[in-house]
Amino acid sequence: MNKSLLDILVCPVTKAALILSKDGTELISKVGGMAYPVRDGIPVLLETEARTLTTEERLESGSVK
Repeated sequence: MNKSLLDILVCPVTKAALILSKDGTELISKVGGMAYPVRDGIPVLLETEARTLTTEERLESGSVK
């Protein structure tokens, strides 16, 4: 994912910064506790498409997965 795009994207729910997962398949909102999918390089920033982070994922520092 393009770094400049990642710098301007925010969680649609909390408006907090997003972190790209290690495998590049999700954008993580630590504040919101959600992971938004990235499909074919396109972030899907819909709350209905997001999954809830596990407790372990919420406690990890940096990128998830």
